[in-house]
Amino acid sequence: MNDIFVAGVGMTPFGRLIERTVYDMVGEAVGVALQDAGCTTADVGAAFYGTLTNGAFQGQTAIPGPIAMRRLGFESIPVFTVENACATGSSAFNLAVQSLCAGTCDIALAVGAEKMNIPDKAKMFTAFDGGWDVATVDANKSTLLALGAGVEPPPGTMSEKPYSVFMDVYAAFARRHMHRYGTTRRQIAAVAAKNHAHSAHNPLAQFRTPYSIDEVLASPSISYPLTMLMCSPISDGAAAVVLCNAEGLRRLHGAGGRAVRVLASVIQTGSNRSADDRERNIVHLAAQTAYRLAGVAPCDVDVAEVHDASAIGEILNAEALMLVPFGEGGAAAERGDFSVGGLIPINPSGGLESRGHPIGATGLGQIHELVTQLRGEAGARQVSGARIAIQENGGGLYGVEEAVVGINILARA
Repeated sequence: MNDIFVAGVGMTPFGRLIERTVYDMVGEAVGVALQDAGCTTADVGAAFYGTLTNGAFQGQTAIPGPIAMRRLGFESIPVFTVENACATGSSAFNLAVQSLCAGTCDIALAVGAEKMNIPDKAKMFTAFDGGWDVATVDANKSTLLALGAGVEPPPGTMSEKPYSVFMDVYAAFARRHMHRYGTTRRQIAAVAAKNHAHSAHNPLAQFRTPYSIDEVLASPSISYPLTMLMCSPISDGAAAVVLCNAEGLRRLHGAGGRAVRVLASVIQTGSNRSADDRERNIVHLAAQTAYRLAGVAPCDVDVAEVHDASAIGEILNAEALMLVPFGEGGAAAERGDFSVGGLIPINPSGGLESRGHPIGATGLGQIHELVTQLRGEAGARQVSGARIAIQENGGGLYGVEEAVVGINILARA
């Protein structure tokens, strides 16, 4: 793994990009990534294209990856379509790493893209319908929503407007954390306020307006304790990453000095456990594997991008990654520990809440941010002296946790 590198990254702005097609966005992201790496389409030996909605929303089922890559001039190479819920982009990245480790090619491309904002607004929410076992929907809801027992939503804190049922699940996770650890709604809002402050300095973020904690709390309620500004939006966008081994890096003129080393790349599914057994949490177990492979410890991490489809997600994942002890994430957020300039900056990009969440592109958008950080090119949101970075990206639900998680650890080369 010490001989695997990120040589180039590219990303479109994330947002409600009504006038853009998915192919237009893929072309931009891939073009920027290739230019950043100093390579051409002819240099790439394999491509992994991640998407969730191309089939449902654009009608391109079966072979969205080969179609998208062929349109860009990639010919006679293996192209794989990857789908793994919100962990799709991270899964594409992991498969590219595996192809390099296996020696099947010297340069590989991971791409993620979604065009989720479509005229049929009701249909947009169907993107999430398959994110759990569709044969047991009622049982899924019963199990997951029961996790919020012990904290009763106050009157007027549950939206009557349509939203993804997954926000009710995140709200249940939040209420469980509040009940068990004394986490407050204000602490959860502090995460969202911090991420909106970070994204104000990210030119590719969907939202660039900073908000105070009080403004986050005053935004429209979604599902208690979550408000609108604590939740990720529906987004369009694309991101791409060029990876290579040592031989590939030697072929890429100009990329060597800015390459970032991949120390570990882990994809892991969950296990049957009780909701109270956080030591067996999927993210916690995957993180232990990633740290072991990378030869680093949580205290070595300088910056993190974690999956915060809602603000409570950042707290839960910071704890599972061992960046703070279990139960202390809320207090750490309120103290400012997760802010740029704090003890362990998390989501300097603005996170899913503010940078945006085009599902298939999300994981690679996180990688884009961390590579930018490790290169020292993040401008006003730069984490000073960043040398080790961790990325965490979860997808779907099974039992009482995510169905799949991707974790990558990167280092300044």
